[in-house]
Amino acid sequence: MKFSSRSHYGLRAMVALARSYPRGPVPLAEIARSEDISFSYLEQLMASLRRAGLVGSTRGVHGGYQLTDAPAEVTVGQVLRALEGPIAPAECASETGNSVFCDRETDCPSKTFWENLRDNIAQVVDATTLADLCPGDTVKVP
Repeated sequence: MKFSSRSHYGLRAMVALARSYPRGPVPLAEIARSEDISFSYLEQLMASLRRAGLVGSTRGVHGGYQLTDAPAEVTVGQVLRALEGPIAPAECASETGNSVFCDRETDCPSKTFWENLRDNIAQVVDATTLADLCPGDTVKVP
């Protein structure tokens, strides 16, 4: 199982914002340059993160993006779900409960495995904050 580049790049951008917290907005071009992410791709990622309420944007000369909450309050799970949707290691095991029905679902020997995997992934990503990904930085201000 692999997470897409949306998750990888989006999480890197969020860590960059966590490192600059609470100094104010960071220009998107600065994040794109420091994280070696395409500016246009980063714009798409930030739009998803903004819709999820994880970042805010400010226009103008001193504008950019910033976290809406302290890094210790934002989980990796929130970021991944904003970028990828619900955690679902198999079509029959989405955390939303809106799984695709399978003809074998009622007697499937592996469905419980997929649900356990989903729950364990969720536990790890929901227990990890952006502050946890910034060791040595002073971003744990609540």
